[in-house]
Amino acid sequence: MTVMGRVFTPLEIDHIRKDFPILQEAPYGKPLVYLDNAASAQKPRQVIDCMVDVLEHGYANVHRGLHYLSNKATDRFEAARDQVTAFLNAESNQTIIFTAGATDAINMVASSYLAPRIKAGDEIILSVLEHHANIVPWHFLRERYGAVLKWVPLNETGGFDLEAYRAAFSDRTVFVALSHMSNVLGYEMPVAEIVNCAHAHDVPILLDGCQGAVHLSPDVQKLGCDFYVMSGHKLYGPTGVGVLYGKPERLADMRPYRGGGEMIEEVHEDRVSYAGLPHRLEAGTPAIIETIALGAALDYLSRFDPASVAAHENALGARARDALLQIPKVKLMGPLEYPSPIVSFTVEGAHAHDISALLDRYGVAVRAGHHCAQPLMRRLGVNATARASFAIYNTEDEVDVFAQSLAKAIQFFD
Repeated sequence: MTVMGRVFTPLEIDHIRKDFPILQEAPYGKPLVYLDNAASAQKPRQVIDCMVDVLEHGYANVHRGLHYLSNKATDRFEAARDQVTAFLNAESNQTIIFTAGATDAINMVASSYLAPRIKAGDEIILSVLEHHANIVPWHFLRERYGAVLKWVPLNETGGFDLEAYRAAFSDRTVFVALSHMSNVLGYEMPVAEIVNCAHAHDVPILLDGCQGAVHLSPDVQKLGCDFYVMSGHKLYGPTGVGVLYGKPERLADMRPYRGGGEMIEEVHEDRVSYAGLPHRLEAGTPAIIETIALGAALDYLSRFDPASVAAHENALGARARDALLQIPKVKLMGPLEYPSPIVSFTVEGAHAHDISALLDRYGVAVRAGHHCAQPLMRRLGVNATARASFAIYNTEDEVDVFAQSLAKAIQFFD
């Protein structure tokens, strides 16, 4: 496969699809065309089998036991931490904090890192492209401490306005929180410029990697961000587990997010001392099965060349865009000049929910609504869009079925 002059190792998609049992489902008697991957990806057999294996042959609480099963579970749990460390190219496994999800990770940074430092009038830079998970935690700081949220708008092509971002900094700017990739538009943010600008002002920056971790092969040391968050379920792993990466000095400056077991060194009637990283930020019994299975998902992904995966997914997105541009009444959202596996669109005279419901009858699963991005919807001048998002197991034939089904669905509104 050649894309933009680069040669990639082709993926054996038919073989890959056999790893995902759910793709054999046939809703309403139609072959399943699952295009809701930006919301949550399906799970390969290797992840499913891993979860069953832990339950049947290796389950116990981690870190605290001295018996065989506890040691076995602990080893597998910490092996998953090592796999995340390698996946993100983090400095060490002590920079990887397991959380309940990316939302939990962002809330942890807001509560444990920034809240103790924030003062009334201090400014946090966000963009209108953000998911609510990277908006609402900062609103908490606005409501509780008087922080000021400064918003970077869209530029004239519908992407991130880099010049407005540069102009947003002032001597009161204390934090930046931006997406690595938009969950609505599939737009890859200019992160090199974004991070360099923040650090030029001596301001720490968090990147929401929920989509970026899936499609952009993040290297946190190369990115240079202070914090990076991702969720397990979008990476073909289970729900209930996510990751917070933090630079060592930033994590060291975070107060414990929750108190309880696991995160302590000693507890007395009149004082408490805390464990070192990463356990100081991981109170209580973790999501043991889910975390080990996240490691299995990353192990599964490691079989494939990331550049080939990205080329495949972006090619599907391009094919979908080209097909939708030929369908009357369809309007594509966002910049069209960038390759992306996420395609959002509206249909003149039809609500996105109705389009999604009709596509479902053809076996095509897409997302519809505001995608937890209401500020962006308002800037786009719509209340909802439909969104098709592509994964490693999707095919060109599925893109064609999607486009043909959409054309048929639109006929219901004539």
